[in-house]
Amino acid sequence: MKMNILFFRVLAVLLVLSAGLPIMAQGVIVYKKNGTFEKFPYEQIDSIVTYNYDATDPTEDGAFTVNGVAFKMILVEGGTFYMGSDSGDINEKPVHSVTLSDYMIGETEVTQELWQAVMGGNPSYFKGNMQRPVEKVSWNDCLDFIEKLNELTGEHFSLPTEAQWEYAARGGRYYEGYVYSGSNTIGNVAWYHENSSSSTHPVKAKQANELGLYDMSGNVWEWCQDWYGDYTSTSVTDPTGASSGSYRVLRGGGWYGDPTYCRVSDRYYLTPERKDGHYGLRLALSSSYKK
Repeated sequence: MKMNILFFRVLAVLLVLSAGLPIMAQGVIVYKKNGTFEKFPYEQIDSIVTYNYDATDPTEDGAFTVNGVAFKMILVEGGTFYMGSDSGDINEKPVHSVTLSDYMIGETEVTQELWQAVMGGNPSYFKGNMQRPVEKVSWNDCLDFIEKLNELTGEHFSLPTEAQWEYAARGGRYYEGYVYSGSNTIGNVAWYHENSSSSTHPVKAKQANELGLYDMSGNVWEWCQDWYGDYTSTSVTDPTGASSGSYRVLRGGGWYGDPTYCRVSDRYYLTPERKDGHYGLRLALSSSYKK
């Protein structure tokens, strides 16, 4: 069930009429999601929330298990947003309109536990807690991991495109304008150089963003699918980045970085074979998945 975040705080009678709800002399009859009806007196009505019962709940998740290790994918409803920043680095410009289809994205960065369950080993530099994000993996390593994961699950996981990553980091349709993913206060949502003690940390230790995603800012940089390239000034739909190049995109900043790198619009890039303790990944899944 989808709840549109739109509250009409006007007179109760106008609310009733605009929402098309049945009217009684003493109040309003409301149809509830469990199939029952309930009557509310006018004096108790402060706001009406509209529902679309044919849509999927934006917080509905896909739970997967591979070799005994569970992980979760979060639905991101498609929409149109403005990608980039006029106040950021030159490679964040021009700000341009991007329209995306529905997709799913990992609730967390891929953990060391999940990587080991799929690949049989743990390449990470920072060990000691298997709920830390895997790191010391290249873009090429990530594709090997995803290929093996798809063999084990029968699904079609991938790295997120850069546009998918930024839209999810901003909170998708529920974006509240934050500089970092889920807050304007970086310490609420991110492990970065001032609070990380020069190390990664277990996932989900900080506040989630509007979609329920953790560590989109900080902890480890996250590889994206795209070749790195300049932004276009025109509107695009489901972009996949440059057609070729020498570098792959990373997003989100990390445990060693400055706050500027943890902004939702910040961009970084490296050669696809590069690996060290800063770089990890988050999974994406096409909208064809049905729970």
